[in-house]
Parts: sequence; structure tokens; C-alpha cells
Amino acid sequence: MGIKFDESKRIFKLDAKDTSYLFHVTDSNHLLHMYYGKYVEDTDLYYLLRLGDEKFVPAVHDAMGPHSFDCAPLEYSTSGVADFREPCLQVMDKKGMSACEIQYVSHKIYDGKPKITGLPATFANKDSDCQTLEINCIDKHLNLEVVLIYTVFNELDVITRSVRLKNASDDTIHIRRVLSTCIDFDTIDMDMITLQGTWARERHVQRGKLRHGKQSVDSIRGASSHSLNPFVALVSPDATEDVGEAYGFSLIYSGSFLALAEGTQYEKTRFVMGLNPYDFDWKLDPGAEFEAPEVVMVYSDEGIGKMSRTFHDLYRNHLIRGKYKDVRRPILINNWEATYFNFDTDKLIDIARESADLGIEMLVMDDGWFGKRDDDTTGLGDWVVNENKIKGGLKNLVEEVNKLGLKFGIWFEPEMISPDSDLYRAHPDWCIHVDGRKRTTARSQLVLDMSRQDVRDHVYGQMKEILSSANIEYVKWDMNRQITEMGNEILPADQQRELWHRYMLGVYDMLEKLTTDFPHILLETCAGGGGRFDAGMLYYSPQIWTSDDSDAIERLKIQHGTSLVYPVSTMGAHVSDSPNHIVGRKTPFKTRGHVAMVGTFGYELDVTKLSEDDKNDIREQIIEFNKYNELVRTGDYYRIGDPFANSRFDSWMFVAKDKSEALVEYIQVLKVPSLFEHRIRLKGLDPKARYKDEETGNIYGGDTLMNAGILIPKLHGDFQSHIIHLMKV
Repeated sequence: MGIKFDESKRIFKLDAKDTSYLFHVTDSNHLLHMYYGKYVEDTDLYYLLRLGDEKFVPAVHDAMGPHSFDCAPLEYSTSGVADFREPCLQVMDKKGMSACEIQYVSHKIYDGKPKITGLPATFANKDSDCQTLEINCIDKHLNLEVVLIYTVFNELDVITRSVRLKNASDDTIHIRRVLSTCIDFDTIDMDMITLQGTWARERHVQRGKLRHGKQSVDSIRGASSHSLNPFVALVSPDATEDVGEAYGFSLIYSGSFLALAEGTQYEKTRFVMGLNPYDFDWKLDPGAEFEAPEVVMVYSDEGIGKMSRTFHDLYRNHLIRGKYKDVRRPILINNWEATYFNFDTDKLIDIARESADLGIEMLVMDDGWFGKRDDDTTGLGDWVVNENKIKGGLKNLVEEVNKLGLKFGIWFEPEMISPDSDLYRAHPDWCIHVDGRKRTTARSQLVLDMSRQDVRDHVYGQMKEILSSANIEYVKWDMNRQITEMGNEILPADQQRELWHRYMLGVYDMLEKLTTDFPHILLETCAGGGGRFDAGMLYYSPQIWTSDDSDAIERLKIQHGTSLVYPVSTMGAHVSDSPNHIVGRKTPFKTRGHVAMVGTFGYELDVTKLSEDDKNDIREQIIEFNKYNELVRTGDYYRIGDPFANSRFDSWMFVAKDKSEALVEYIQVLKVPSLFEHRIRLKGLDPKARYKDEETGNIYGGDTLMNAGILIPKLHGDFQSHIIHLMKV
């Protein structure tokens, strides 16, 4: 595995675990893509380019010989040079011209992986984990240096890509777009899988056939958004969970993005992904550099499931950092759905006392503890404890909770400001706005300008003071609206369009400070639920609140879609009240527990008002969680059911890396009359091993469980659940 360069053929070959990726440097020093897919031994795949086959092709580029930029499989596409497909790079020079053409100059190959300045990215735990290739290119007319960066992970089917630009000229250049990856596939016969939704209905799976023209998913909201996720899979039409080819693309970025597949006139497909060029412009002064975010590319020859498990392994081991990277997370209870804004010290201690008796390990105090915050119209930005509610102060509350044996966590919304706040009255210019235009509020709040150092210093200073004042061991970082009227009062006119990206760099800067200054704190990010569930956030927070909709049945689709790319260990999942606060559905306590156990696990209800039966259910759920969490958190995840294709049931399973243990979870969504038992086929087991069902004592061959299947016992009623724990014997 690793990276090779065939000097005689001028071919780069990148080999991941079972994956090969090849491209060629032409005589004219252009980079042409040759192959991406299952591992091949040969290096010389030059014949795949079919150079010279075209007898007549419009827009032939003289420097490339008898080949057209309009159909050439370019390794990194640029604008204005006879390639009429989607470009990755577009710049504007001092004369207002936007043509750009890059050519190979040199390269270097080295062990390990570089950081990207100011941005989250995957990393090597040791240099031998991966190898990196940097291709130095140049636009000679502009004297613009373009570095294409590839990293190959040796033990995973993963190749990452990013781009670095440097203005080596004496004149200012404006970057109009800079996407991070470009692949020209030799077919249009693929399906495109994306994750779409809205608030409380995030990351639903959407699959459709590629067609001629452009199909894209994007965000122009300043955040990755509830509606479309920065993830795309291009799969063969026959691809299922277990068979077929799948190419997965995940952008490690939390702001506005674009992912686009274009079916071309020659029955090929171009795929590009990166920063959204909408309303984007970056002034690149002489000598200055710009680094684009990273795209993770995963190839699977064994269906969508293998693609997902590769993403899970990569993100668990090479993206998530800190104290909680590899350990069990505390079982928490959040007071939001229990009290909303109506709480004080006494109420929180009552919840903590009852929670401690049940085996819950952490109390999280949500929105409403600061400023003059009794509803969602005031107080954001005033991160000062409201001692009318928190009587005796925060330190006293935390100490009382700690005495009960619970850890303590706290909620912030650092990126937001309420017009009715002391901070806004003192600094009305600190929010993102366009001078003279009406400032659009959402949820009665505006967005602070995180591109400004003075704003970040003030907000983080308040947060740091709070977090240093007591034994706080968890932070929920929320963001409940997205950005409008994008503008500020600091940047000059020719840099105003940089604000989209500068905002995100500012947020990342604050997150890096928080995780550096308080490495013991478990950080969970949130954005109105799952509105910023992306790989960029996982670099700072090992878990993300998956959705504000905690209804167990709605969560089946949300968690299924999320699992296509993100590990279940990152999904914030809680048992909430019934009827559910959002959809009004009544579900059994047991089922709510089994669905939440897929994620980080916790509670979102008022335990002081529960019946003794429900309290006993909590005790049993916590025993189950403790028993299975190591397997759930570190094992391989297999989807058995599909809640988008079958409304009757859903099922999934976890298999230990050494195949010694497995946990199967089954949810009967709708009861079907005259169907007493349901058979499901398991996955991922050792076919030569024998497994014992812990509950029944029955012993089965691994091949039997995967080929013949196992029976789910009769479950009476809708929304019922059943689990099967298997141990190798």
C-alpha cells in the first residue's frame, strides 16, 4: 500500500487497503485521471485514457494534442479553458479575467499527513498510518501555485484530498471558487445517494439515478444545515448494503458547501465537492496562501455497508480527538424537555437526586440559566449566571450535584445574540448584518460575527470564566439559527464575500480554544438538533446531538441515514417522555431505550414525575447500556432493515472486531396480523464459528445465522423491540 510514481510513464498510483487510484501527467503537463476502484496490481493504465481515439472533437486544446478538454478526465478542473463542465477552481485577475489553467511542476511523497491551517481534518496517529502526495502545479499566466494534496490510509479504503493555493505573482488575485476534489468517472450509469431533511427530520436517505446535467446538494446557510448533509455516495445501480460498488464522499467542513455530480454528453460523470462558491470571493494578496477543507473519499466493492464501516473506523480513529475518543461516555440527563425555562436550583437538585438513585451519571443544565433568560426572546450573549434561578451561585449548584454522585454539564449558544440583551445594547455592530438593512431575527436572535477577534475574545472570555468557576465536565454547544444579511463593519468592500468562510474559521478557532483549555470536558455540539451534524464538528466534539426529535420511531430513519457516514458513537440519543413532545406518539419505555442505546445514551424527561415501573425500566436500561456499550461503541455496524423501504420493522446489529460477540436489535414498527415470527439474516459473523444466544441458550453456526437466519419471537403490538446477544462458543 502507499503511493508510487512511475517516472517513465509519468503515472501516479495511490493504493489504500483494497483500493487503487491512478492518474497521469501528460506531455503537456496536464493531469488526467485514469482509474479509481478496487485494487489493481498494474501501474500502466494509460490505455484507459483513449488518447488519440477521437477523430473529431470540438474544442480540442492545442497543448493536449488530439484530445478535448471538454471530455478529458481532468484530475482538477479549472474554468475558462475549453472544459465546459463544472470547474473546481475559478479565479479573477487584476483585469477581471477568469481563465485559469494549471500544469504539473513537481511533486513530493512522504509518510504521515499534514494539518490544514485553521481547519479540521483527519490525522495520522503515527506516520506509518498513511502516506501523502503533494502535486505542485502552476498557472504560468497568473503565477498562481496550486498544490493538490492526497493522503492514502494504509489500513483503510480511504483517500483524502485538499487543495492549497499561493499567489506567487505581484498582483492581487481573487478566488471565486475553490473546491477540494474532482473525479471524472467513465460512466453515467450510477445512483446518487444523499441525506436530506429538515428540523426534527434530519438525514433521510434519498437515492436516485444519475442523469445528464447537474445534480447537486448544497447549503448556503453558513452551516451544513438540517436540509442537506455534506455527504454523497455514488453507487452502482445494483448496489445494496452488501453488494455492488460504492464511492462515498464526505466534506470535513461545517459551513456552506457544494457537492455536485454532472452527467456529461459523453456518458461520463464529473463529481466535485468543497466550499460553496455561492456569494464567495477571497482576496489573495501577493505571497498569501489559501487552504481549502478536506474531502474524504471511500471506495467499497461490497456495497453501502462496507463503505459506512470504513467511514466509521476512519472517523473514530483518525478524526475524533481528546479524552473521550476511545472511552464510554457518561449517561446523562438533560433538563430541557423536563422543565424548559421553568427551573431553579431546587428543581435541578431534585432531578439530580432522583437520577442518582436510578444510576444516571451526569446532570446537564440546558437553556435558561444565564442573563435575563426566561424564554427564547432575551439574554443570548449575556453569559452571566442568573442567581435568581441558580440560588447560591453556579459553584454551589455544581457542588450539590457532585455530592449526589453526578457530574455536571452546561448549555451555551456562543454564536448567537438576542437583540434584547446587554451585549447587543452595548455592541449592536457585533452581529452579522448589512448596514441600513433590516436585521432578520430567527427564534428572536441574531448571529454574532465570529470572524471578528474582538467578538470571539469577549464571548470565549465569558465562557472560560463560567467553566473555570465550578467543576463542569460537559458542554452542550448549540446554534439555533442560520445566517442572513451576510456582512460586517470591519472588512473592506473587496473582502466582504470572505465572511462566509471567515465566520467558520472563527467558530473553529473558539472550539479549538475550548478543547485545549478544558481537555477534560466532554463537548457535544448541536444546531437546533442535527443542523450541523458533519465531520468538521467531530474534530472538536466526539458526539453531536442527532436531532431534536427524540421519538424512537422517527429516530429509526434519522439514525439510519446518519449511520451511512457517521459512527453511532457520535450520535447523541436520549430516552424522552411519552407521548413524545414533538410528534405526540406513545411508545414503550423499553423500545425508547433500545433505540437510544444505538447512540451515546441519556435521558430527556422529568424523572421526578415517573412511575415506579418507568424508574425500574431506567435501571434495567442502564444495566443493558453498560453491558453492551463497548460493543456498540467500537464494533462494526450492520444495517439489516431499512425504515425507508419497509414500514413494518427495522433492525441492525453490532459485531465485535474479533467476531467474538454480536448484538442484534429489532424494532417492530407496525404489527402485521397473522404473522407470528419474523426471520432475519444476520451479517458480519465468523461463518466457521458457533454462537450462543444468551437468552435462549440455543447455539447456531455463524454461517447458519447469516444464510438461514434467526427467528424474532412474536411481539404483540406496534413499536415493540427485541434484542439478541450472541457470544462465540
